[in-house]
Amino acid sequence: MGRRGGCPAPLCLLLLLLQAGHRLCERSAPCQPGFTAETFGLTVQQDSVAAGRALGRVSFADCGEPRQAPYLSDDTRFRVSKDGMVTATRPLKLRRQEISFSVHTWDNAGKKHSAKVTLRRRWHHHNRRRRHHQQQQDVAPEVLTFPESSHGLLRRQKRDWVIPPINCPENERGPFPKKLVQIKSNKDKETKVFYSITGQGADTYPVGVFTIERETGWLEVTKPLDREEMDKYSLYSHAVSANGQSVEDPMEIIITVTDQNDNRPIFTKQVFVGYIEENAKPGTSVMTVNATDADDAVNVNNGIIGYSILSEEPQSAHRMFTIDPEKGIISVIGTGLDRETTPNYTLIIQAADQEGTGLTNTATAIVEVTDANDNPPVFSPTTYEGTVKENAVGAVVTRLHVTDQDMPGSPAWQAVYRIKSGDEDGDFIITTDPKTNDGILKTAKGLDYEARSRYNLVVTVENAVPFTVSLPLSSASVLVVVQDVNEAPVFVPPVKRVEVMEDLPQGHQVTSYTAQDPDRDQQQKITYRMGSDPAGWLNIDPENGIVSVAQPLDRESPHAINSTYKAIVLAVDSGSPDATGTGTLLLLLQDVNDNGPTPEPRSFDICRRQPEEQRLSIVDKDLPPHTHPFQAELKFGSGANWTVRVTGQDTLVLSLVKELEPGEYNVLVQLTDAQGKAQLTPVRAQVCDCEGPAKNCATVSRGQGGEGM
Repeated sequence: MGRRGGCPAPLCLLLLLLQAGHRLCERSAPCQPGFTAETFGLTVQQDSVAAGRALGRVSFADCGEPRQAPYLSDDTRFRVSKDGMVTATRPLKLRRQEISFSVHTWDNAGKKHSAKVTLRRRWHHHNRRRRHHQQQQDVAPEVLTFPESSHGLLRRQKRDWVIPPINCPENERGPFPKKLVQIKSNKDKETKVFYSITGQGADTYPVGVFTIERETGWLEVTKPLDREEMDKYSLYSHAVSANGQSVEDPMEIIITVTDQNDNRPIFTKQVFVGYIEENAKPGTSVMTVNATDADDAVNVNNGIIGYSILSEEPQSAHRMFTIDPEKGIISVIGTGLDRETTPNYTLIIQAADQEGTGLTNTATAIVEVTDANDNPPVFSPTTYEGTVKENAVGAVVTRLHVTDQDMPGSPAWQAVYRIKSGDEDGDFIITTDPKTNDGILKTAKGLDYEARSRYNLVVTVENAVPFTVSLPLSSASVLVVVQDVNEAPVFVPPVKRVEVMEDLPQGHQVTSYTAQDPDRDQQQKITYRMGSDPAGWLNIDPENGIVSVAQPLDRESPHAINSTYKAIVLAVDSGSPDATGTGTLLLLLQDVNDNGPTPEPRSFDICRRQPEEQRLSIVDKDLPPHTHPFQAELKFGSGANWTVRVTGQDTLVLSLVKELEPGEYNVLVQLTDAQGKAQLTPVRAQVCDCEGPAKNCATVSRGQGGEGM
């Protein structure tokens, strides 16, 4: 048999067939769902990560069948969305070189798959020593070395040397003092170096928390720390030679107190009270409860609070309320809140730190169910009857009563009454008694028995706020009976005007002024008398109301204002008790020429030499045409020394034409009106020993000791 390349032909053929079959099996193997890597490495640029920041992505091979299950992280600081995006759930401070956690999910067959996620910070290095120190990150180094000098000078650590913070857990048990880190200077190869520290916790408040061994440089803590009292200490380490000369620049050391879950959540109140309207829909917010925790909620979850409801009283088939575990918002989850059945609920609320899994505390939340207008007011009874006297305004006719199952005093309980029919003219009003919720039916104006003696009203009732559900309106019928009362007679017209001449003789009939009795069903007699007659000018017949003249009328009398005289006439019926009506009688007095014109004033002073003319006014109490034009004349010898004339419509001018002896003189002036009515009036003239205008005339005359005739 032939051989090819040292292999017998049959054997080579068999090997080739086996290899081809193996490759075929490999190609036809079915797809297996799972993470595309066992470990996913994610990198961030800084040591601080903001909440919600996207950090990277994990991927899962689902073999063409979209996976329904979510990704779950076993570290609550991270969340993985359905598309594999990893985000931070809260602000983070990377205190270690890397953080690792696991992500889990399930394929469509229900098989669980897991992968590891490692979060690293990308470091930027300037020199080997700095790179070496920064690789230590959150791990407290055993030795901290002062930075090297440059060009003969010490290089300040703030510019080019970052010392990682020293983490020290709170509440450590000791024994104390406890070593934290050793401080070293490279100058110890050249000279003996002594170490010291200053700053918070060393030589400033709180003093003595940290010490340093002078020769070895070991930094020690002397007692347990409390992060809630002080979460960070800033110290400076110093290195000096034996002669006290500084061999290093001061190096800043930050000591961070890491948190332990040593504080329970504390509710801001022990009892929270919230209000929710009955029939509120699921999802309606009731109130928010709040608790605080002094522990760290940024770097760890010791201070992150989760809320839950431990109990609900009274209990029912299903819970009525739920609470948001993160925000503490209590809201409605059930249906059928009914204030009339259950006016309030008592909830025991729990706050637990570490996002609901740690230390706990409780408080009480009281939910008051407020009234909704889901019950209508109902009349009880539905028929009423009341009586009211006619002419009474604001009189109570009757009170209407309703019942309402809503909360007394609330707008959903307060009744509002309306008159639906039977009061077309607005004769009634209805108000609500705020204490009893009764409807008070009153008269809005005086009713007239003679016009209408009965009313049939239909009254409806609703609430001050609308119904929250469709409800029927309750109604009641009210019969109002109007009672007849004795009403006063009514003069027709109530004010009567009569024109009369002012010179009517005594006993002359002026007018007839009578009244009517509005009480149709009562047969009563009316008598008349004068109620007001200021001048006593009138008489009235008590039987028939005829008014006549008792005394002469005078238009010029002060009792007549603007030529009108006002009198009040009374009409009294024979009812028991009697009723009196009043009427007003106005006499419009017509003028007659019964007054002559007179000069005013009726005295004046005048000088005997070069006297001035005296101007007097002419007054006539009568009305035109019994007045101007006037005529003037001097009587009984007065014209020997004086002259008189009328100028204008009503001005009288007197002039002295002879020089008289000082003294008092009477000038007799007669004035006549246009109708020939004359009036003689003496005017007193005081003649003074002076010249021109008369000034201090009376004083001069008395000084001369005599009066002229």
